[in-house]
Amino acid sequence: MKQTTALLDSQKEAIEKLGRLKVGALFMEPGTGKTLTAIKLVESTNCKQAVFLVPFQTRENLKAELVKWDFKTKYFVYGIESLSNSDRLYLEILNKLKEEPDTFLIVDESLKIKNIRAKRSKRILEFAPLAKYRLILNGTPISKNLLDIWSQMQFLSPKILGMSYTQFKDIFCEYVEYRYRRYDGSTSGWQSFVRKHVNVDYLYSLIDPYVFDAKLELNAHKLYIDVPFRVEENYSRYEDLKVKFLQSFTGDPDSFLKFTQMMQRSYCSEPSKLAALEQILDDDTIIFVKFLQSRDTILEKYPHAKVYTYGKGSFGLNLQRYSKLVFFDKTFDYAQKDQAEHRIFRYGQKKDVTYYDFTGNVNLEKTIDKNIYNKITLLDLFKKLANEGDEKWENII
Repeated sequence: MKQTTALLDSQKEAIEKLGRLKVGALFMEPGTGKTLTAIKLVESTNCKQAVFLVPFQTRENLKAELVKWDFKTKYFVYGIESLSNSDRLYLEILNKLKEEPDTFLIVDESLKIKNIRAKRSKRILEFAPLAKYRLILNGTPISKNLLDIWSQMQFLSPKILGMSYTQFKDIFCEYVEYRYRRYDGSTSGWQSFVRKHVNVDYLYSLIDPYVFDAKLELNAHKLYIDVPFRVEENYSRYEDLKVKFLQSFTGDPDSFLKFTQMMQRSYCSEPSKLAALEQILDDDTIIFVKFLQSRDTILEKYPHAKVYTYGKGSFGLNLQRYSKLVFFDKTFDYAQKDQAEHRIFRYGQKKDVTYYDFTGNVNLEKTIDKNIYNKITLLDLFKKLANEGDEKWENII
């Protein structure tokens, strides 16, 4: 049955601004109704078909939305992650675009094409010029630095920025390059670290005509509570991994990422965390974890708990009936945490919401908090430390 609803003012503004263009970006926070806005933008054109590239786990949600809103245009929905390893899917989409140039191509969660070296990014950029209309959707268009913007604008049109990735980096970033030895002792490689952004006003002037940015405004409020716990039972395991890392580390970023993940996992199901969770948990609570070990440990003790993982679990969920959210494990990824927060803080939320951030008594936990605040990823941290000297490594873990 067709469902009708009055559009929010922000949705009307987005349609008014982008409806006059053939390309555009909906940088709307989760919960602000960007899916319905995208549907209305497609319906405002005379396109013959719509192709949606969305996170794999949200495909069925989108199909249900299209049915709910009585979407009449012929459409196809694909999981964006599958483009990395499925040649069949790549050729299928390519042929659909070649056969029907009057296509509206929509990429949801467009941060998934930020890595210009990834196969799926290259393939989606190849699709772009074959579609008459192009739209990207994302609540967090920048997860770590302005370099995330280049591929998203390139998808819409190379004319928006009018520059290569290298030129973009040189104009808008101050960065340093350094060399490192690989973990296996083979030839060293080159990495770069963005120290700061420059000419930001100029960048905004280039992209502003094609971007609509909506902020979520609710009567509900947010409360953040830090929940401390002590790493005791697994502390010696954590320290052993730390010593092993410091003794064997060669400057390889893969080794750095591997060991920090192992160290965080070593205490993810610490008994004191479960004891703290028990004081919070009720029917109004959802829990986000980073590790499957954490999820399994929680569900073993509390079988009816609502537990989701970052990344997969933070996309496509409308959980505004809950008002308490627990970050049981910390994540280095700002975009993942932001997505998780907006699973309960979105239109339809009637109550104030509370976020519980679990924090252990080890340096790695403090480092993650600091990096989330500065929107720095784990790999960015490695690059930064590589330029500051070996004595810095022990201080962060």
